[in-house]
Amino acid sequence: MAISLFKGQKVDLTKGNPGLSRILVGLGWDVNKYDGGASFDLDAAAFVLGSNGKVLSDSDFVFYNNLKHSSGAVQHMGDNLTGAGDGDDEQIKIDLSKIPSNVEKIAFTVTIHEAEERKQNFGQVSNAYIRIMDEANNKELIRYDLGEDFSIETAVVVGEIYRNAGEWKFNAIGSGFKGGLRALCLNFGVNV
Repeated sequence: MAISLFKGQKVDLTKGNPGLSRILVGLGWDVNKYDGGASFDLDAAAFVLGSNGKVLSDSDFVFYNNLKHSSGAVQHMGDNLTGAGDGDDEQIKIDLSKIPSNVEKIAFTVTIHEAEERKQNFGQVSNAYIRIMDEANNKELIRYDLGEDFSIETAVVVGEIYRNAGEWKFNAIGSGFKGGLRALCLNFGVNV
């Protein structure tokens, strides 16, 4: 049975799951009835961060144009342009054993592609979630449903995994940003 989290809650990931090394991060969402004419394209990404909460280089930003981290520890499984259908809309694979020792956390985000041009925001998105699964058996370990807390935001830091005393933990963040992907990149130290 998966642990269901609320905003701000932190939970052990590896301590309670001995031998866990490969996880699958699934992100999903639905779009509310919308008559703006443009379709929604939401994009998941991972920011691989050092102890200062910033990327060590621009290649530490894993997204639809950079699908694999140089360490092989983080792999984006590809861009879903519509979000249609059930289940995860985008997935990111993490191999905990390959994460470089100078990496303290990996933040998972969702942004709305061309949100400003299309006049779209997370107030028009519902049922957004992040879940962590054991890749070996597809067992869902952790789930965080974001709720409807956003109105004008165009980017959300959904959650993160982070090192703590030699173990990995998960933090349900649910923090919104205006300014889309650019604002997130600047926040995490990516050159834009």
